[in-house]
Amino acid sequence: MSDQTRAPQGDPAEPPLVLKGPAMQFPYMPSPKKLVFGYDPDEFEEFVKEWVPALQSEYVRVERQGGSGDHGIDVAAYRSAQGLEGPWDNYQCKRYKSALNWSTAAGEIRKMFVGVVLGHFVLPAQYIFVAPAFARNLRTALAKPAQTRTKFLEELAETSDEVITRLTPDQQQEVAQLAEQTDFSMFVPVDMDLMLEQHKTTPHWATRFPDEQRERPAVMLPPEEHNPEEAQYVQQLVRVYAERWKADADTLELIAQHPTAGAHMRRQREAFYSAESLKRFARDAYPDGHFNAVMDDVHAHAVEVADKRFELGWDRLQAVLEAAGVVALTETVLTRYVRPLDRKGVCHHLANDGRLKWCEEGGAA
Repeated sequence: MSDQTRAPQGDPAEPPLVLKGPAMQFPYMPSPKKLVFGYDPDEFEEFVKEWVPALQSEYVRVERQGGSGDHGIDVAAYRSAQGLEGPWDNYQCKRYKSALNWSTAAGEIRKMFVGVVLGHFVLPAQYIFVAPAFARNLRTALAKPAQTRTKFLEELAETSDEVITRLTPDQQQEVAQLAEQTDFSMFVPVDMDLMLEQHKTTPHWATRFPDEQRERPAVMLPPEEHNPEEAQYVQQLVRVYAERWKADADTLELIAQHPTAGAHMRRQREAFYSAESLKRFARDAYPDGHFNAVMDDVHAHAVEVADKRFELGWDRLQAVLEAAGVVALTETVLTRYVRPLDRKGVCHHLANDGRLKWCEEGGAA
């Protein structure tokens, strides 16, 4: 057995090339946490709306309601089709230069109780304060719900907050009674680090923050039996083989036994499933449209090649597959994961969708 690691005979091997000079410098990229700290209130609410669906699958719908006349609701997460008349959670977003404190939070809680008394919505199941940072006095208050309810009622009796003072005496009494009957453990804070970890599971992460290297799952292998989902591109390949080898390769059974067509078919199916694995990775890791962008890039180049005159569909197919290998893909977060086999597979996905054809109409069936 030959030693493939042995140096070639003759001149001694050259020493490895060593590059000298200053280390490469890359621009500083702020962390996602620092980026969120820099958001204005509107952008922070949008960030929260993107994050909320990652929390609980039982939410039927999530709506951003912040703005004039929102009655203290920034983001409403509905647990049923009844919306604000059924079980729901209120995400109250507060983005200030300083940490969110008890005084500000208490004003929002008063606004929430007034909204219930005035019939704008039922009491939410949870009231979640969402902020980049929380003051110590607010964290302490939220950690002691019974004690904080007493403190809240004492302050409510003496407040000059217009949201309370503009109510009728009966309505003010209703607010006090509702607060007294409420379990203040419904008021909870959210940690920014936890928010970011959960937001990372949503498709919005890739468009909002600098992307990090992800691990692409193993490439799918084609099953022994052909799936219905691959019927159209396989039928096109059968036409290609029948056109070139006639009756020797005009059925799947004969193709499997053919020395050239059989091996070629296996390679094309491997390429198709490689692209399918990329498609599923893109679906799970990134917003909609990234895989379709790769498809469109390949198609824009491949269709021009396919429109040229070829003697056989085999020649057209081979020319398109070769061209797909050199297509310049639009820079997206997905393109770094595209492999040469994926590019060939994308051609078969395009054929499967009817966007590319190999044989001229009227050719071998």
